Amino acid sequence: MPEPLSPQLEFTGERIVPGQVEPDLYHEHMARYAFARRLARQKRVLDVACGTGYGSAALAAQAAFVAALDVSFEAVAAARRTYARPNLAFLAARAEQMPFPQGSFDLIVAFEVIEHLEDPRALLAEARRLLAPGGQFIVSTPNRLYYAESRAESGPNPYHTREFDYGEFRALLAEHFPSAAIYLQNHSGAITFSPVQPVAAAAAELAAGHEPPDPASSHFFLAVCAAEPQTGAPLYVYLPSSGNLLREREQHIRKLRSELGQKDAWLEELKSQHAALQAEHEAALAEMRQQSEWALRLDQELEQARQRIRQLDDELAAQQRAAMEAVAACEAQIRELQSALERLAAQHRDKLEELARCVQLLDEAEARVVERTQWAQQLDARVKQLEEALALVRASRWVRLGRKLGLGPELE
Repeated sequence: MPEPLSPQLEFTGERIVPGQVEPDLYHEHMARYAFARRLARQKRVLDVACGTGYGSAALAAQAAFVAALDVSFEAVAAARRTYARPNLAFLAARAEQMPFPQGSFDLIVAFEVIEHLEDPRALLAEARRLLAPGGQFIVSTPNRLYYAESRAESGPNPYHTREFDYGEFRALLAEHFPSAAIYLQNHSGAITFSPVQPVAAAAAELAAGHEPPDPASSHFFLAVCAAEPQTGAPLYVYLPSSGNLLREREQHIRKLRSELGQKDAWLEELKSQHAALQAEHEAALAEMRQQSEWALRLDQELEQARQRIRQLDDELAAQQRAAMEAVAACEAQIRELQSALERLAAQHRDKLEELARCVQLLDEAEARVVERTQWAQQLDARVKQLEEALALVRASRWVRLGRKLGLGPELE
């Protein structure tokens, strides 16, 4: 197994992160790269949706050059840090639009990506464009029928856009590739005889009476596609490095039993907690019943209050109508008073004008009185002067003498 990736890249449940997944899940994916590696020797290879890059590194061990792309910048950065090879390049790009010229690769692999795409035909068209003459395109996808059954409890995979059964997958491939050899990928039980000193050669034998594989019950479909006819489709067996499956299962069973014992202890503890919670629940129910009765009484009181509110609303409406009528009457009286005030104001203005004329006449009369008073005063002064003069005349000896002589005027 390749070295674990940086701990910053976490397993989300879909993209494989070596060191963070179960061995069976890792080998399930790695087996596809082992299958493709046999066809990658000294070829220009493209790994579409390479993920964390572990499979691209396996292909680079045989290929002349491997270009690996993924839509996730995070995954590409982690792959570059972990799997640096002179003949291996990682880049971020979409599977539906790959930045390479026509006929750039001899082998293209796209494992577990087509079911993620909104337009799976775009991937197939791009693969056909990028294949050199005689090139091969290897694509895999889970069987929709088996996948739905295996995920019956957990529900559909949220990362998948469209899944395929065998007929749908084969028909889709036929739209772009005249030749498509389809393999069925399954976990199969095997009994191995491994020499203590391993040698390079290996042999595999199918037991007598082996039934033909059933596409409907297969776990995954893997197709080797080409624009030209291909030779044969031999059985391929991938044996994970953990060779003794029974021993691993026994260890796993022991681990499960230990976990089961722990879960039993937890269950007993949970039972006691459940009993305590049940008692609390009963007490809560009794309290709830009391609160329900109290709430019922409150509802009755609330209904009575609502009825009283409706009654008060009716009374208030009647009072408002009466008040509006009184206001209307007051407004009519006010209008009448305003009219009367306007008439009085007009009369007042007339009286003021008449009074002003009287004042003017009085002022003129007063002026004549003053003038005549001054004139009378002047006359009085003149009379006094004349009386004084007359008195002087009367006292004159000459006047008395003239009177005695019967001469001069009468001064009475």
